Amino acid sequence: MKKITFVLALLGCALVAQASTDEKSQDELKARIAPVGQVYLAGAEPVVVKPTGPRTGEQVYQGACFACHGTGALDAPKKGDAAWKPRIAQGLDVLKKHAIEGIRSMPPRGTCADCSDEEIVDAIKFMTEGV
Repeated sequence: MKKITFVLALLGCALVAQASTDEKSQDELKARIAPVGQVYLAGAEPVVVKPTGPRTGEQVYQGACFACHGTGALDAPKKGDAAWKPRIAQGLDVLKKHAIEGIRSMPPRGTCADCSDEEIVDAIKFMTEGV
């Protein structure tokens, strides 16, 4: 009987100790699994993303444009390729408009939601230099 009482007392102490660490563990767990982003549905209030800072055209190209314009994915003209010539003939304003609003398979801002208009233009100039 003494052994059973001793085991029950030990079990009770363990449960009390566990309950006090559970609160701390729960807070740590909540912090670890907190969402890192948000999802917005069509028709919901628009999200305004502010530019993160001045970047060169090459930095924007490497960060956002390279996935398509570096590989030619979805028929995107590669950097410095002759496929840019008819697009350049339309003028920089048209290229800027298409880059900002999106065109065909290219999403608006070419997936660089935090790029300023000037950074987009710099990326266009970087991709078209030498053509």
